[in-house]
Amino acid sequence: MAVIVVTGSAGLIGSESVRYFATQGYTVVGIDNDMRSYFFGQEASTGKMARELTDHYPQYRHHETDIRDYAALEAIFSEYSSEINAIIHTAAQPSHDWAAREPLTDFGVNAQGTLHLLELTRLYAPDAVFIFTSTNKVYGDQPNFLPLMEQETRWEVEENHPYASDGIDESMSLDQCKHSIFGASKVAADIMTQEYGRYFGMKTMTFRGGCLTGPGHAGAELHGFLAWLMKCAVTNTEYHIFGYKGKQVRDNIHSADLVSCFDEAIKAPRSGEVYNIGGSRFSHCSLLEAVALCEEISGNPMKVSYSETNRIGDHIWWISDTRKFQKHYPHWKQRYDLKSILIEIYAALSPGNSPCP
Repeated sequence: MAVIVVTGSAGLIGSESVRYFATQGYTVVGIDNDMRSYFFGQEASTGKMARELTDHYPQYRHHETDIRDYAALEAIFSEYSSEINAIIHTAAQPSHDWAAREPLTDFGVNAQGTLHLLELTRLYAPDAVFIFTSTNKVYGDQPNFLPLMEQETRWEVEENHPYASDGIDESMSLDQCKHSIFGASKVAADIMTQEYGRYFGMKTMTFRGGCLTGPGHAGAELHGFLAWLMKCAVTNTEYHIFGYKGKQVRDNIHSADLVSCFDEAIKAPRSGEVYNIGGSRFSHCSLLEAVALCEEISGNPMKVSYSETNRIGDHIWWISDTRKFQKHYPHWKQRYDLKSILIEIYAALSPGNSPCP
């Protein structure tokens, strides 16, 4: 029996991973205790998704386990042991703002939980591929010191800069900058994942994501940019922009495109590898541009408010340079651009309605 363990299995990337690998014939062991409802309220709960996965995929085994609980995790790893082919670790506390409220909880989930999983993989499934979904926030506010130009609807890096054509690569420093509490806890997990690969020779691979999105995202104001934005458009809820004139730029990658990265990595793993992964120049926008596109797709004028105060550690401009991953895995291709992502999110939020042409 070939087993893939997925943490955060009822979340956006986790559930996409469950669906994909279950249909590939794997037994998928899911670990998810619905911490998202604790972080962001009942509307953001992953409980419904956990039940749907259990109902639709007979080869899915759900465990309502907290990754901070080493003993509970060890029981799972000892049960499946050498049958485990891969661990896809997507469980996290994902919000800047929330992390500052409870730093101990944030670090416990993001850093200590990751260490638990790495150590149990080393002890029980040392040959398995360990995939960690990190974040571009490990670079802190370093990108904000790039030479940026203000344009009508967005910020852009100066045309002669090395990052101008393809985005930010993995050579950017993580040091001497402000990360936010969330960013710091993810740095700890990111570096530890690399270290288990380099020190113990394990097949650990780290994906530093931009904005991860898709129709399965339970968007909330503090996390889930495009999903929350489209939800505001559909429900006539006010959307609040924090700083940078709303011209801050994000790249956005569909959950299915990210999971296809994982599939490539599992087929041909590397040790201690790190990739910036996101929408790249293929799928990106500023907040103002995203608002306009949501209005176009939904046909609804949006209520938007603005505050001069930006979120601590927030990026003014981020586009992922994905060329390193594409060089290592040339068969991988992105399928979803920004508009197709938003159309899918709109359809998921508005069953029975068609997007405006």
